[in-house]
Amino acid sequence: MEETQSLTIEGRNAVLEAFRSGKTIDKLFLLDGCMDGPIRTIQREAKKHDTIISYVTKERLDQISETGKHQGVIAYAAAYTYASIDDMLQKAKDAGEDPFLIFLDNVEDPHNLGAIIRTANLAGAHGVVIPKRRAVGLTATVAKASAGAINYTPVAKVTNLSQTIETLKQEGMWFVCADMGGSTMYDLNLTGPIGLVMGNEGSGVSDLVKKHCDFVASIPMKGDIDSLNVSVATGVLTYEIVRQRLLKK
Repeated sequence: MEETQSLTIEGRNAVLEAFRSGKTIDKLFLLDGCMDGPIRTIQREAKKHDTIISYVTKERLDQISETGKHQGVIAYAAAYTYASIDDMLQKAKDAGEDPFLIFLDNVEDPHNLGAIIRTANLAGAHGVVIPKRRAVGLTATVAKASAGAINYTPVAKVTNLSQTIETLKQEGMWFVCADMGGSTMYDLNLTGPIGLVMGNEGSGVSDLVKKHCDFVASIPMKGDIDSLNVSVATGVLTYEIVRQRLLKK
């Protein structure tokens, strides 16, 4: 079932991508007197879409900003519509590709979620799946960190990750989760219909979710510290999946 969440979009690139992707913007706040190139481009898009424009002071923008990094532009979107997993599977089918989904087990930092959505988009993943509880949702900070990818890559919220994984396994998907104790990612066959499961910033993938995965993959590390940031680790594993898919063609 789809659900909506109002969304404040901040930053020049994020607002421009929102307009260009067809998202409904109810109101646009621009820094009064600022008329450089990027702002003029956003202004043109807003007029094209009959969006209400308010020219306000920097103090007013700072007051309504959620991120503190508005770059002189803030937009109020009518709503953000969460996708369903069926939407993601259909997207893969329409592209003639095996499904490739990224599951996040209680990722809490909005910058990490935004970066992962951005990576998912560039790597050709068909969607990102997040749990409804104990995890960050689609906030303004997430939208900005995704650099506009949030408008193109579907994000689904599910009540229970483990149950969702089991349902998809019955439909032919395989699941690999990231953990330092797993097999080196280069030794695993990560082709075919796959779900990549990444864990919480501090504790990783929970034992409950991990036991539902078919493989556990580790990233080879040679340094003096023991782990990568979750968004970086997601990028590394995602592109190993991309590499294996390209070799299989």
